Amino acid sequence: MSEQLEQLKRNYKNVPIPQELDFVVKKALKQNKKKQSNWMNRLVGVGAAAVILIAGINASPAFAHALSNVPYVGSLVKVLTFTEFKVDEETAKAEIKVPSVANMDNTTLEAALNNKYLEESKNLYNDFLATMEDLKKNGGGHLGVKSGFDVKTDNDRILAVSRYTVSTVNSYSAYTYDTIDKKNQLLITLPSLFKDDSYVHLINDNVKQQMRDQMEADADKVYWVDGTMSFESIDKNQSFYINDQGKLVICFDKYEAAPGYMGVLEFIIPTDAIADALVSHEYIK
Repeated sequence: MSEQLEQLKRNYKNVPIPQELDFVVKKALKQNKKKQSNWMNRLVGVGAAAVILIAGINASPAFAHALSNVPYVGSLVKVLTFTEFKVDEETAKAEIKVPSVANMDNTTLEAALNNKYLEESKNLYNDFLATMEDLKKNGGGHLGVKSGFDVKTDNDRILAVSRYTVSTVNSYSAYTYDTIDKKNQLLITLPSLFKDDSYVHLINDNVKQQMRDQMEADADKVYWVDGTMSFESIDKNQSFYINDQGKLVICFDKYEAAPGYMGVLEFIIPTDAIADALVSHEYIK
């Protein structure tokens, strides 16, 4: 690593560290509250061995510019770890990586996404610390959470980022997805792909048929597609992303449409099943 990058790291280690960052295992991914928070305040200790590594790449234009001068960094980074929060105690473990989208021309969208990622992570972390303290006061117990992100698609047109939160104690998990049009610098929503709400019915029919076909072909696969606990309909804003082949992928969290052992579910929707409802084939091929 170059001396320049080492100096940047030393400079940022001297920045005051965030104040008690709120992290909520079950609320964070649903919470979209936008409030201005001063993350540069010092973290108030709660007895945890909390280690916060500040990457700082999106925190300062000067810092980002300096990084761009380090060989290969500026040209390759599109989604990176902005901040990592860790708690490492005998009965409490947390590892949370906060993604940051970089190098977007639409700085408003970039800032909105990155602020959302940081706020969700802050909410998750603070709740983890509060729960940890409650457990200590009530006789103790084990607590664990892991949160991070995956880049699902990264091509000339589409950037799709998946963010996950998993409880390492009770196997609770939740995933959220953002799909970005890199050419026009727009956030793509599921309704924006279609002319009207008819897509809900079309996707439902296809997903249910895929579930039935998979269960018929593999006795170990179980979906809640028939019976009293059956999956009935996707939400109009169901989790989704567009894959590298330009196909719509509909996603379900663990326990949302199948027993827990089936994990997180993804169904690739054939384009001909939804073609009549699409606004265009700009994204879905």
